Amino acid sequence: MQKGRLMIRINNLNISLDRKEEGSDFDFISHAHSDHIMAAKSSKSVIASDETSDLIYSGYKIGINRAAYPDFIRLIDSGHMLGAKQIAIEDYDSGNKIIYSGDYLMAKSKASNPIKVEGCDILIIDSTYPSEQFVFRDREEVEYEIQEWVERTVRKGIILFGVYPMGKAQEIIKILNEIGIKPAVNRKISAISKVYNKYGQNLDYGSIYEGDEDLFDGDFVGIIGTRSLKKVKHMLSYLHHKPVYTAETTGFSKVFSLSVEKQFELSDHSDFKQALRYIDFADPKKIYTYGENSHIFSANLKKLGYNSEPFQSLKKLGNATSL
Repeated sequence: MQKGRLMIRINNLNISLDRKEEGSDFDFISHAHSDHIMAAKSSKSVIASDETSDLIYSGYKIGINRAAYPDFIRLIDSGHMLGAKQIAIEDYDSGNKIIYSGDYLMAKSKASNPIKVEGCDILIIDSTYPSEQFVFRDREEVEYEIQEWVERTVRKGIILFGVYPMGKAQEIIKILNEIGIKPAVNRKISAISKVYNKYGQNLDYGSIYEGDEDLFDGDFVGIIGTRSLKKVKHMLSYLHHKPVYTAETTGFSKVFSLSVEKQFELSDHSDFKQALRYIDFADPKKIYTYGENSHIFSANLKKLGYNSEPFQSLKKLGNATSL
């Protein structure tokens, strides 16, 4: 997600998109990851899902102020994580339908509702993976590879996954639960997972902070935040006098070598090929790319014949002359 402004003006209202912009009438928060909740503390008129509201409170202890929004605005599942939404807006002046994707996933995640793709006239789309360099293996293959590696490796010692605590951690819990493993998690992941279970995810996990000390007897699988991985690995190796095998799951495993024993290309973002599928389903007349890779993504889309350009803030999208 880029640091620049991201706001549109539709039907005489300014709507910020995963930002808190000066002069906004509504602030849309697509999901509860930290780089998308700039409006959470100060906005008096947040548009967000129930799940996102609960996750923001659980993860950051921020109670957001949600507002009733006009009927020309709808929220649509994006598949990225629990509660993640796209926003669809009907422009009265032009009759155009505008969709902002937020972070989205075309493949089916085990811990979120599947994405819904709707047709639109104008699409504002995430550009996390902007080129053919980022085309991932089939998701079910990667999930099976994780399960197979865990079953084989846990016989030799402790396994420690370093993941983002919100979203990816819960997906790994689900993947492990399918092979009968109840992982040990830290306090933050446990609190977030409670919200997931509130909304029907049925995650089975344990925490030393909640009386599950027996999980740490013998060899076990743990899940913690990526930043703590190296430190906790050394601590567990010292305490248990046995090898600790670390793993990470990220789409950037496709191109980068990480400092872990095993890395899996499991992403909660769509890859380049999936992005093209989304665009073809939505069939927009105009595409605006946003994010750190927006210029690369837009240039690649243009080469393929799409009408695309990087997003420019406060553009009157409904009456865009390019339509």
